[in-house]
Formats: sequence, C-alpha cells, structure tokens
Amino acid sequence: MGLIVAGLALLLVLFYLMTSIKIVRQGYQYTIEHFGRFTAVAKPGFNFYPAFFYRVGRRVNMMEQVIDIPGQEIITKDNAIVATDGVLFFQVLDPAKAAYEVSDLYMALQQLTTTNLRTVMGSMDLDETLSKRDEINARLLSVVDHATNPWGVKITRVEIKDIRPPQDIVAAMGRQMKAEREKRANILDAEGARASEILRAEGQKQARILEAEGRRESAFRDSEARERAAEAEALATRVVSEAIENGGTQAINYFVAQKYVEAIGKFATSPNAKTILFPVEATQLIGTLGGIGQLAKEALGDVSANGPASAKPQPGVTVPRITRDLPES
Repeated sequence: MGLIVAGLALLLVLFYLMTSIKIVRQGYQYTIEHFGRFTAVAKPGFNFYPAFFYRVGRRVNMMEQVIDIPGQEIITKDNAIVATDGVLFFQVLDPAKAAYEVSDLYMALQQLTTTNLRTVMGSMDLDETLSKRDEINARLLSVVDHATNPWGVKITRVEIKDIRPPQDIVAAMGRQMKAEREKRANILDAEGARASEILRAEGQKQARILEAEGRRESAFRDSEARERAAEAEALATRVVSEAIENGGTQAINYFVAQKYVEAIGKFATSPNAKTILFPVEATQLIGTLGGIGQLAKEALGDVSANGPASAKPQPGVTVPRITRDLPES
C-alpha cells in the first residue's frame, strides 16, 4: 500500500514538473501570468514556471506578418468612385503591449488601415490616385504606424495592390491619352517641318552666296584675261608700228599672208559643198611668201646689204584654178 502511494506521489511530482516547464519556439514569445496578472515574458527556449501559480497568457508571434486589406470603394476628391485593396506588413516589438493593450490585434490593424486608406485617397484627385501610389503608401504608412505605437507594433510597409476606376472613366482616359499622343505627334511633325524649312532656306542662302562669289571671281578673272589680251594686242600693234616706221614692210606682208592662208583654210574645210572652186593670183601669193622669207632672213641676220629687198613676181604668170573634192558629210 505504501509503495502505491509513493508511486502516485512520484507521478504527481513528475506531472507537476512537466506542466511547469515551458518550451518556447523560435520566433514566438509567451506572456506569463501570475494568478491572472502579467508578470513576465518567456523567451524562446527552456523556461520554468511553477504550475498552478503561473500560466501562459498569450502566445505572441514576433515574426513579420502580413494582413490583407479587403477591397473597398472610395470616393476621390473629384467625386470619382474607385475600387482598391492592399496589404499591410507589421512586426510585434513588445509582446506584452500587443497582448494586453488591444483586444484583437489583427482586426484592429485591418480596420485602422481601411479607414485611413479612405481618408488618404479621398483627399486626392483621380489622376493623383492613379499616378502617386508611392505617395499614398508613404502617407498611409506614417498614419498607421503612429497609431499603432501604443500597441507595441511596428508597421514596416503598406502597399496598394490595385486601383480599379469605373469602365466609363477608363474609356474616357483612353480617349484622352490617344488625343494627347496625337497632339504630341502633330507638334513633333510641325517642329520637324519647321526645322526642315529652316535648313533648306539656309542651304539656299549659302548656295546663292557661293554662286555670287563664283560669279564675282569669274568676272574678275574675265576682266583680267581681257586686260592681258588688250596688253598683248597693244604690244603686238606697237611692235608692228615700230617695224613699219623703220621701213620693215615685210611685217605687213607677213600678217597679210597669215590672214590669207587662214581664209583659204576656211574655204577648204567648209561642209556646205563637195567641190570648191576659187581663183588664186600666183603673183600675189608668191610676193607675200617672198616678204615672209625676207622677214625671216632679217630676223636671223643672214640678209646682205646688196640682197634683194623682196621677191618680185614674174609678170604674166598665172596659176590655174584649184579644185578640191570633199567627202560627203
């Protein structure tokens, strides 16, 4: 009988010890209550609190958690109705406050975020709500984090998942975007045409300037060439005049013979007839050639004092007519 009592007592002691040992998992902390009053926080690992005197009050998750913000319709500042939803990220920093300062932490965070989301987005226009999500997230984070400080909770992030305007507003926005893009395209086309016209006008201006400079240079060159030709002609005329003045009639005979031969050459190369008939005075041609020869002798210094002054043609000698057959053109 005594052994049975001792065994029962041992079992009761073992049961008491086992119920007094508290094993806390990593990422959690337990609040310990002494006859219903909070006394301590059990950290992760092995903890011993006598049973029946101490009990675990709340098991608090210390990891970062996420709460889904349900979708809702919000009226913006310009009276547009948009549907929106989001997510909230938070982490418990003080398990005692999170357990005893608020009744239902998750519900409180959800309702607080929902109401402040209405306040923030309701103070903005539709265009601002669609284009300034970062600003909405930052304002909402600041408001909610400040409100949850007494609860021992840190709000890490607030993100708007989706903003859905009505279909008629979406269609109007599409038309507005199309009109805006067409406007920008027309402006770019006009600017391109303007730049093209300016460049074309600049090119024409430069071309006219270069053309005018070319004409000026050409006129200057032509006048210079005419001046040089006039100087050469004046020099030739002066030389011929001096030769005539000094009694050199051979110079006149030379120029006459030269023009005479050129005229005969033009008759011979005429394309208007197959056969050309013209009379030639032999005495004139021989006299002219003799004057040319005498001029050459005087220039070379081979003429003697008693030499003939000019070749005299024999009277009565005539040259027959010359004919020349030309090929048909």
